[in-house]
Amino acid sequence: MSTISVREFSYNPSAVFARVEKGEAVQVTRHGNVIAILLPGSGPVARYADLVAQGKIRLKAATSADRARLPHYEVPADVSPLDLLLAEREEDDR
Repeated sequence: MSTISVREFSYNPSAVFARVEKGEAVQVTRHGNVIAILLPGSGPVARYADLVAQGKIRLKAATSADRARLPHYEVPADVSPLDLLLAEREEDDR
């Protein structure tokens, strides 16, 4: 998650919203204190927006290198993603 000051945000809010639309979470600070967290309205981060807003969880900033290390699975339309995951776990246990 990146951090910007209120002043930086006020100079070009459209650019900040464009970053959020691309999936980035942005903290807005005033005098070093977080006053707002902007989260994407869709995508993987969106499911956590309510929990972040309530202060129950904090999201760690993910770099492109972090995302590159995550496994990617091609899932055929007629196959359950859960079944693929469980099958992979069984193979790892052997």
